[in-house]
Amino acid sequence: MKKILLLTIVVLGGVSCATQTQLYNWNGYDDAVYAYTKTADEKSVEDLMAVYQRLIDNSGGSRQVPPPGVCADYGFLLIQKERIEEGKALLFKETTLYPESKKFIDRILARFE
Repeated sequence: MKKILLLTIVVLGGVSCATQTQLYNWNGYDDAVYAYTKTADEKSVEDLMAVYQRLIDNSGGSRQVPPPGVCADYGFLLIQKERIEEGKALLFKETTLYPESKKFIDRILARFE
């Protein structure tokens, strides 16, 4: 009985330490946002936009969708760059992927109507 209990504990302990797949792929996001926040120059904006595009194109993670807020932030940056239709499309995509963001995104879109 003690051997079975010990074996069960060891097996459960091993399973709980197993690597879990991340829900979203955030590769490169932290560094790009930090550089953008720190300098906010044209290069950091372009680098951040490239990271956003990569996260959208190669979603990864177990959900296989871009992380929350990426489409919205990228869309807003595109609108600021006068790429209005592309930006709006990404804002709509954010509301499709994350319906809870609809109220917030609708307020942003209303500013550009």
